[in-house]
Amino acid sequence: MMRHELSRIMQGAIFIDLHVNRERKMNYTIKDILRMEVTPALGCTEPSAVALCAASAASLLPDKNIISIEVWLDPNIYKNAMGVAIPVAGGIYGIDMAAMLGAFCGDPLLGLEVFRDMDDESVARAEKFICDHEVKICLLENIKRIFIKTKLISGADIAEAQIEDSHDNITALRFNGKQIETHRILSGTRETYDTVQQMEAWLIKLSLDEIVSLIDELDSDDFEFIREGIRYNTALSEYGLKNGSGLGIGLTFERLVSEGLLKKDMILAARILTSAASDARMSGASMPAMSSAGSGNHGLTAVLPILAVNKYIARSDETRVLKAIALSHVLTAYIKVHTGRLSAVCGCSIAAGAGAAGGITYLMNGTLHHIAGAIKNLIEDLAGVICDGAKAGCSLKLATAAGTAVQSALFALHGIDVKSTDGIIASTPEQTMKNIGELSTCGMIETDRTILRIMIRKQFEKFKSAGARS
Repeated sequence: MMRHELSRIMQGAIFIDLHVNRERKMNYTIKDILRMEVTPALGCTEPSAVALCAASAASLLPDKNIISIEVWLDPNIYKNAMGVAIPVAGGIYGIDMAAMLGAFCGDPLLGLEVFRDMDDESVARAEKFICDHEVKICLLENIKRIFIKTKLISGADIAEAQIEDSHDNITALRFNGKQIETHRILSGTRETYDTVQQMEAWLIKLSLDEIVSLIDELDSDDFEFIREGIRYNTALSEYGLKNGSGLGIGLTFERLVSEGLLKKDMILAARILTSAASDARMSGASMPAMSSAGSGNHGLTAVLPILAVNKYIARSDETRVLKAIALSHVLTAYIKVHTGRLSAVCGCSIAAGAGAAGGITYLMNGTLHHIAGAIKNLIEDLAGVICDGAKAGCSLKLATAAGTAVQSALFALHGIDVKSTDGIIASTPEQTMKNIGELSTCGMIETDRTILRIMIRKQFEKFKSAGARS
């Protein structure tokens, strides 16, 4: 063999080996998905993100004698941040309050738990600023992704921060007009987001069979992480039931059972457990939720119905419960890749509801065919549920999603499987989930605008009425 021929073959071998290595880097594990998509969040995610952005800008100021603050938001962050209670704020809500609490008292290193160390004094200080100064809130109507920008003025200093694409992805810091390239708040955020994008691009290509097989990779650390999420979310449920927080949906269900007007079965149990946790979270309870795919309410829906069902089937195999919850998280993330992080459809219903349906079916020893059927059953049932912002009323939607997840699983296990001739349902669960993504990202753009327009009009009329009374 000639030397140049051997060299060419060796170069080819090296090229192939490098190609294999690149492909290997694009293969992720269940641990990667859980690490990127499941995380603790204190309070509703959108006000927390606004506070985080303001806290990040404020951390650049030598003092916090703030005289002016401006906040720019994409439509969906605006929609989800405007009407939900803020932790520690005693039921107070508002984008301006979230921004001021973050600016005065937030620690950006806490991420989406930015409200954790705040107290009544913090709230009083923020309220006084809002009374004495204008907080300028700017809606960026044409932005189609997560975007938050805050600008704080303190004396002669101007500090700015920017979040893009995911709720805690701090992409820019500026001080007195100068871009800050290295900062501990920025450390890893760009790289982390790029990794999440790559992981989601890989995840969206998987089949349901491949998704289910991922849970066999779970190890003891993963199981403990899932247990931590169970502790967070059940604690919120217990708080909601004890205190009748928010609308008190969970507690009212319990009362209806005690009055003999409803009978508690696994479907109602799932509704009670899940809605009570949302009652607590949406009313501003200072307790974290284990979120899923960027949403605390998604995390409640993905986890709690499975726990409710497990009590009724008297299963002692904890490992299967933990695997079922892991599957629910992955399915939730899979659907959210299709629909987008924030959209006109209720992700708690469509994404986390379908995740829970799949997890419940797995818990009850369903086959891959049954899991597919449960997902399609739920999507056929709840595809029309809109997202009209985060608020106390989300508990009603979580109750519906939790109960429907159980029902969808039970129906699938008994041979009920919505046919591909029905509406947006396809012959495969993968295509069905792709269809709901198309509906969300393409078909409901004007719906989303209309929802926000109605919400802003209501807010304007409320302020106008309050001004007339004063």
